[in-house]
Amino acid sequence: MTTSGRTPTMWDVARAAGVSQATVSIVLKGDAGSRVSAATVDRVREAVSALGYRPNATAKALRERVAELVGFIGDEVASAPFAGEIVEGAQERAWQDGQLLLVVNTGGRPDLEQAAVEQMRSHQVRRFVYASMYNRPVTLPPTLAGEEVVILNAIDPSEATWSVSPDEVQGGRAATQHLIDAGHRRIAMIDIESLESGLPAAVGRYEGYVAALEAAGLPVETDLVRFGGGSPEHGFEHAGALMDLAAPPTAIFCGNDRTAWGAYQALHERGLRVPDDVSIVGFDNQETVAPFLRPALTTMNLPFREMGWAAADILLTGGATQRRGSTMMRLHCDLVERDSVAPPREAS
Repeated sequence: MTTSGRTPTMWDVARAAGVSQATVSIVLKGDAGSRVSAATVDRVREAVSALGYRPNATAKALRERVAELVGFIGDEVASAPFAGEIVEGAQERAWQDGQLLLVVNTGGRPDLEQAAVEQMRSHQVRRFVYASMYNRPVTLPPTLAGEEVVILNAIDPSEATWSVSPDEVQGGRAATQHLIDAGHRRIAMIDIESLESGLPAAVGRYEGYVAALEAAGLPVETDLVRFGGGSPEHGFEHAGALMDLAAPPTAIFCGNDRTAWGAYQALHERGLRVPDDVSIVGFDNQETVAPFLRPALTTMNLPFREMGWAAADILLTGGATQRRGSTMMRLHCDLVERDSVAPPREAS
């Protein structure tokens, strides 16, 4: 602050450093080069530090027509279990470039979404992350037409807009491979939706399951594949039906952790133990479920923090305006090993 208590201006910095306001502007923009001596640059920076000067972001946005803000528009991201990770990842990357993340949760309401975008645009926000609670096909709202946008945790089927989402196929394959590596040969899957739904998580995780079995020379048996709705109730129902087969599976890959939770209950009701009698692998690494099942659930981790970081990085490095090959970025899902997988009883 100045001695008068008011907020210091660029003119105050210029007077303290003994230079012109234009020289201060050049130094603060990082464009000094050979036009300004190193000694002058040091004086300006010392004056900035001593006065506590901060550039007027609003004036800069009006002048350059781009604010030092990244707009983050989410449908229900703020209320989802992974919200903190996905937002923190984007915020961390934005902060590396001195940008702030402006987050709005729309609750899936088109009117609120439109109002949020219009408000951000009125403040010269020109870079947007458009985020979804779960991986699904999305269509950008008309209010974002012409802006720099990256879709997060969802996909643009037309590939006209950059999108960042989990590699569902790789994740499904890794989950199934973990069971194969443990010695299982009759491996069931309870998916979270039908293949006809087109839901990327359901389709991709199933494709990964099939790919792992085929690579291991194992048959894909239709009676070992069930399609639920991703809830504990569906996991309970389908796990029970699988165990009632004449030749039940020794392992189950559940399309999400909530399905695995229900499967645990169905096995317990039948007097079966995880993993002694049946091994289970989930998907999502949902922090409110997976670590607290008994035994703790082995599952696939969704890279939320990494996805948030990557989406902001594409925006801030100019990638959102480039169209070189595919505009779909798929990030690796890691296996989180806990206690729900063991060799099949006959192999132990």
